[in-house]
Amino acid sequence: PEMSRGLGDVYKRQIKYNGDLISRAKELRKNSTPQENHLWYDFLRLYPLKFQRQKVIGNYIVDFYCNSVKIAIEIDGSQHYEDDGKKYDDRRTEILEKRGIKVLRFSNYEINQSFHEVCEKIDYEVKQRA
Repeated sequence: PEMSRGLGDVYKRQIKYNGDLISRAKELRKNSTPQENHLWYDFLRLYPLKFQRQKVIGNYIVDFYCNSVKIAIEIDGSQHYEDDGKKYDDRRTEILEKRGIKVLRFSNYEINQSFHEVCEKIDYEVKQRA
């Protein structure tokens, strides 16, 4: 009885997610952008801390997520810089940050042109939260 109460407490502290988004996340993993693939295969996949691709958090899917340091990484295409996309992203970031998650955003251009600097920034932020 004591143990099951403890497990319940642990469960309550976990971040819940919308299970309806799981199939969408799988689809996004299969159809990753070239920039997402570059960051995943050339940096995050072998990073010492575990990152997940297309992770469902609450009612959102983030491009990459490291649970141990609560960092989400988003790779933004051009639609994210239009008014509606920007408003949606700002609100989404605000909700994730209220859950203690740091959101790092990089543009496709940054991945293409400044990959090394993007990786250094991610590494720096992870180490700040480790």
